[in-house]
Amino acid sequence: MNHQEEQAPGWEAIDRELERLYEGQEPKVYGTLVPYALGGPDPLTGISAYRAEEPRPHWHFVTYGFSELYEKESDDPACSGYGFELTSRLVRDPIEEEPPAWALNLLQNMGRYVFRSGNVFRAGDYLDANGPICLGADTELTALAFVEDPELPGIDTPNGRVDFLQMVGMTGDELEAMQAWNTRGVLKAGSEHLPSCLTDLSRPSLLEEAAVAAAIREGMAQAGSSTGFLYVDQLGWEPGRRGLFGRKPDTLSLGAKQAGIIAKILRGRIPKDRELRLVGPETRVVLEPGAAPGWEAGEEEIRIALDSRTAEELAERLVPREGTVVLPSLPKLEIRIVRTDIRDADGNVMRTIG
Repeated sequence: MNHQEEQAPGWEAIDRELERLYEGQEPKVYGTLVPYALGGPDPLTGISAYRAEEPRPHWHFVTYGFSELYEKESDDPACSGYGFELTSRLVRDPIEEEPPAWALNLLQNMGRYVFRSGNVFRAGDYLDANGPICLGADTELTALAFVEDPELPGIDTPNGRVDFLQMVGMTGDELEAMQAWNTRGVLKAGSEHLPSCLTDLSRPSLLEEAAVAAAIREGMAQAGSSTGFLYVDQLGWEPGRRGLFGRKPDTLSLGAKQAGIIAKILRGRIPKDRELRLVGPETRVVLEPGAAPGWEAGEEEIRIALDSRTAEELAERLVPREGTVVLPSLPKLEIRIVRTDIRDADGNVMRTIG
């Protein structure tokens, strides 16, 4: 630890917790050459990687930088910075000497997302990576879940509270299950096959296990979906207007990529008397339970009421395919599903849905 770090009460508090867990082990430490505040590319001040052996050999990564490591700067005395640090447990070859660079880059990418957007992670959250979490790898893991680190409870530091959130690699169908049910439920159902929530690039989907898939279906049916908010990057609203042959209907547009998951979430929300909020770059739509179907377009959001029958009809028609949906109970509302282009970091189209 250098001289600057000696004056870092937040950093020292994290180190003490890790010393308790890995007594005497010197971690691999990866810092930044140019601080993010001075124009450096990496927002996290440091990442430590520890060698763990149970339940199977793995790297245990811990970030430094989401919380306040040095002097207190935020106005909330109870919370240090964003209030958390990220961890991750990546399966390790027993003879592996250095952790893979992609895992460090992924954690820094999470830092860029939080620092630029101001959106923070909480236990139970999930994130669609829109591709392999390790670029170029032959892996089914294309999403991330966030849960409490099983061995690192939250700590109180001189700068406020810090929780440790473990980031877990998930498959696409596991992501859909988390959205249609909840993150903790899916991970608990698959815990026998995902000990300590390890990230293993080579593993298949948990839903390939019949018992896990059955437990998830039962959980969805009983509890419904905990997803009350969904960001939809292709979300639009066009008010109807009078044309030559009569008035054209109001039009709600959705991207094909998210049409299917909206259908699954609706089945777990409306029958449970819960609303679902869809938020796009310029449009907000609330799908809410109602005694009779209808909608109202306000200045800030569009509210669409659905009874259970209409919600099921809509869910059946929301498929990841370009097209138009008009329901008998909502004849003057057109729902248009538009093609989704999945792009890489350079803006190149990798694949098209719809």
